[in-house]
Amino acid sequence: MTTFTAFTTLPAKSAAEALGEAIEALDPAPYGVGVFEIEDGSGRWEVGGYFLEAPDEIGLALLAASHGAREFVVSELPETDWVAQVRRELHPVGAGRFYLYGSHDADTVPNDAVPLLIEAAMAFGTGHHGTTSGCLIAFDRLLTEGHVFKNVVDIGCGTAVLALAAARVFPQTVLASDIDEIAVDVARVNAQANDLADRIEAVQAAGFDHPTLAARAPFDLIFANILKGPLIELAPDMARHAAQGGYLILSGLLLEQAEDVTAAYLAAGFERVYASEHGEWAALTLRYLG
Repeated sequence: MTTFTAFTTLPAKSAAEALGEAIEALDPAPYGVGVFEIEDGSGRWEVGGYFLEAPDEIGLALLAASHGAREFVVSELPETDWVAQVRRELHPVGAGRFYLYGSHDADTVPNDAVPLLIEAAMAFGTGHHGTTSGCLIAFDRLLTEGHVFKNVVDIGCGTAVLALAAARVFPQTVLASDIDEIAVDVARVNAQANDLADRIEAVQAAGFDHPTLAARAPFDLIFANILKGPLIELAPDMARHAAQGGYLILSGLLLEQAEDVTAAYLAAGFERVYASEHGEWAALTLRYLG
């Protein structure tokens, strides 16, 4: 099936959200709309629409002009077997002791690795991105140093790769949360695929706003691979939900954003333990002083 995309950018979140809502009223209507902050430090936001029919380009031009956006870039996408393409392009990834792979690469898993199965259809968050592999490498470093964690949560879990990693090495149930209902469903599917359905509890929540998270706190290890803005906003909540001496592993950050995030967490009562670079991305390991 041929599909179409239309993308533009704006300088402010509120304007981007308003434009995203306005696109939904077009005829033909998009089957999906996304509004995302561009993580390049520019402060700009991207708005995209996905269409099963050629979109109304005049309507898009009028919407862009009325919302202060750049002209939409419309593209026609040919019919593609995306799962097959992802399988061709995504190769297994080693991150410390952890090995992320699809079932088509099951015969490549090293005997001494901790395996994490993520199928191509669930490709977002496989570990190919520097933020995910950076978190796994930071986790591996703590494990190598002899740390044992009994109460772990993955905030903004996406496909729950980080929660799966913790459940692979520790016997306790690991919590995973995401604001997006689809991400929570994907997390549960991935837990089942890894024979960890009884060891991963996934809930839909914005940050720590869920009774299950409140009941399980304080946590001695918190993963949060999200974005700079939400990480800074969550710093006080992280302190309220972290055990004294507990660790955070944070990513979703460009290298130039790490200093601002670190400052927010130092102010909230944490100390920096490690900072590492993975391409253009940073991963932070912090400890709560209480």
